[in-house]
Amino acid sequence: MQPISRREGDTLWLPALATAHSHAFQRGLRGKAQRKGNPRENFWTWRGAMFDLAHSLTPETIDALSRQAFRELRIAGVRTVGEFHYVHHQPGGQAYDDRTLLADIVIRAALDEGLRITLLRTAYNRGGFEREIEPAQLRFSDTCVDDVLRDTETLLHRYASEPRVRIGLAPHSVRAVPPEWLAPLGQFAEQHNLPLHMHVSEQVREVDECLAETGKRPLEFIADTGLLSARFCAVHATQLSHEEVQMLGRAGAFACLCPTTERDLGDGIANISALRNAGVKLCNGIDSHIVTDPIEELRALETHERLRTCTRVTFSNSGLDPAESLWLEGSFNGAAACGFADVGGEIAINTAHESLRFVEEAQLLDAIVFSGGANTLVRNNA
Repeated sequence: MQPISRREGDTLWLPALATAHSHAFQRGLRGKAQRKGNPRENFWTWRGAMFDLAHSLTPETIDALSRQAFRELRIAGVRTVGEFHYVHHQPGGQAYDDRTLLADIVIRAALDEGLRITLLRTAYNRGGFEREIEPAQLRFSDTCVDDVLRDTETLLHRYASEPRVRIGLAPHSVRAVPPEWLAPLGQFAEQHNLPLHMHVSEQVREVDECLAETGKRPLEFIADTGLLSARFCAVHATQLSHEEVQMLGRAGAFACLCPTTERDLGDGIANISALRNAGVKLCNGIDSHIVTDPIEELRALETHERLRTCTRVTFSNSGLDPAESLWLEGSFNGAAACGFADVGGEIAINTAHESLRFVEEAQLLDAIVFSGGANTLVRNNA
């Protein structure tokens, strides 16, 4: 499969890009968490700032932030977004009269901005292993797994005839979901053939706490509950063991890497070569919207591995050049992880842009992927 569709004058048509992991409301954090406010600034202190934002949200601000985030994605060449949606309730945790109000707002925002969306209804119930839930987390949390499944059923029925919408399930993480919830969530996803996404091994502390609670590493425990399948998507996967990587590969599962967010939060760099060699299907996610450039996200699937291994040109794929393989992962794999069988159209690349001057035709896609930026190369009227 070749990614280049056709050339028309100074326009190159390519398959539209996808971002399989997004938290649209976090667009409201841009610029607000880049100064050292704690002597031990890390992911967990950043999470506190994110909780403050989540606690302040109203239906109106969720709508505005989602529209802005999705508008920027479309301008940058994305046509499919997987929205890992976990702000469900009012401050304090009381459900809205319409329990799916905020999910509906996010879905409508994506459609209005020209995107297809997979709304991944997130399950969340606790503050972590032996941790009390924090006030802002009450907006994310349900008291029982049946509430999660009922809301998911509501969304499935409501959007059954909308071809631009898919509904999926997302157990948030092993730290936020009680172990006894995972099996029923997995069974529901299998019964309805839903995408099933989950934050997996993003932080060392997450791994350590899962070992303390279950005696197993996160993906080992997830596998024991029956969640792994070709529809499963492990988000981040920065702290996997070798055996966990093999488990993902044997299941034919996805790993969604979110490089701009992972480096912003200090998550670490996934062993991308091991994931590729195991047959894991790689895709990208914009995640926190710290940067909106899907080309930067997809090229990092190669450049981060160069940093990790201190080598260059770390992979080849069935005769395809690295840029071709990366584009396919950023388009077809991302859309497939969201439950779509196609990429949702094409995007137009401006080959007359200054950044592509003196680039030979045979290296055009290489230069787009490794030297370009979506906000300068993608024609906004595509």
